[in-house]
Amino acid sequence: MRCLVVSDLHYALPQFDWLSSAAPQFDLVIFAGDALDIGSMVDPGAQILVVLKYLQRIASTTKVIFCSGNHDLDFRSPEGEKVARWTEEVRQLGVVTDGDALVVNDTLFTVCPWWDGPQMRERLIAQLAADGRRRENLRWVWVHHAPPRASQTSWAGKQSYGDADLVSWIEQYAPDIVISGHIHQAPFVAEGSWADRLDKTWVFNAGRQYGAPPAYIVIDTTIGEALWISAMGAQSVRLDAPLERPIARLRALPDWFEPPPPPP
Repeated sequence: MRCLVVSDLHYALPQFDWLSSAAPQFDLVIFAGDALDIGSMVDPGAQILVVLKYLQRIASTTKVIFCSGNHDLDFRSPEGEKVARWTEEVRQLGVVTDGDALVVNDTLFTVCPWWDGPQMRERLIAQLAADGRRRENLRWVWVHHAPPRASQTSWAGKQSYGDADLVSWIEQYAPDIVISGHIHQAPFVAEGSWADRLDKTWVFNAGRQYGAPPAYIVIDTTIGEALWISAMGAQSVRLDAPLERPIARLRALPDWFEPPPPPP
C-alpha cells in the first residue's frame, strides 16, 4: 500500500490543486489536519465549501483520510468546546474522518479529532481503547494533527509544542506509526525533523512550505520505506530498521517512487 501524506495546507489552493492531481497515483491520501486557515481573509464558511469540493474530487479517485486540526474548528459544542462540525459533511463524501477507523489490507487507521477540552479528550481516549482491542495482527496507524511533545517532529526551533497526552498514549498502546502535522517548522530547523521514533513507534510530520507542491511524505508499507520530499530535497527511512541521525539527504529518489505530475 502506498500512502501520500500531507498536512497544514491552510487553504493554499495551488497546493490543493497539486494534491488533486497527485492523488490517483496512491492507494490512500492522508490529510493530517489544518485544511482551513483562520488567519485568511476568506470567510471560513466559504473556505469549507471550497475544501469540500477538493476532498470530493480527491475521494473520487482514491481512498482519503482527513483528521481535523486546530484551524479546522468551526463550532462550539454544548459543553463549550471547539469542534470541527463540518467533518460530518466530509464523512458524507466517503472520506474517513474524525472518530472513524479504517482497515486497508493489513493496516488499521485510527483518525483522531483535534480535542479542545475534557469531553473530546475522553472521547478520543475511548476511541483509542476501542481500536486497541481490534488491532491484533494489524499494523496500527494513528492520524493525529499534533505530534507528541519532546519529539523532533514537534520542535519549532526554540521549544517543543507537541501534545504531552499523546506521549502517554503512545507509551500505553505502542502504535506502529503516528502521522501528524501542526508544527510547520519542525522538518526545517536544527534539532527538528520530519521523522522520529519513540521506542517502536514511528512519528511523521511533513511540515509546511509555501507554493506547490507542499512538503509531503510517501509511505510504502510493502517496501517498508517512508520518503519525505520538500524544497530542501528528499530523505527516507526504513520502517524495519532503527532510526539513524542525521538522516542523510538522498542524491536520487528511490527506484520505486515516481514523482506525481504537475496539475493540468
